Amino acid sequence: MSILIGYVIPTIHVLACLFLIVVVLLQTGKGADMGAVFGGGSQTLFGSSGAGNFLTKLTTGTAIAFMVTSLILTWGASRSPSSGLLERLPAPAAETQPAPPPAAQGEAPGTPPPANPAPEGAPGGEQPPAE
Repeated sequence: MSILIGYVIPTIHVLACLFLIVVVLLQTGKGADMGAVFGGGSQTLFGSSGAGNFLTKLTTGTAIAFMVTSLILTWGASRSPSSGLLERLPAPAAETQPAPPPAAQGEAPGTPPPANPAPEGAPGGEQPPAE
């Protein structure tokens, strides 16, 4: 059944679509003979109201085939399971945050550490004496 819905029906659908386009473009419109009103044509102004000719019947049959294949493709797409791509992805690893550095004994727990502490003994690490 999956081969039928996966390959045969879409092929028929595309062929019916293309054939329907060609058949509709081959037909003459009902207003195509508007100039025949003044020039004297054999057809009536709004087209004949008799039985449809071969192209009309062919257009109707192709349109029915197009609609039926559209419904079958919709039904087949709704019955097939969704893509298993998301199920095949590996589970994301739990990202661990690095533990905050332990606070110095003299600092309160809510105070941030100094921005750029100078290493001990380095010049510029000392503060000028208060005056």
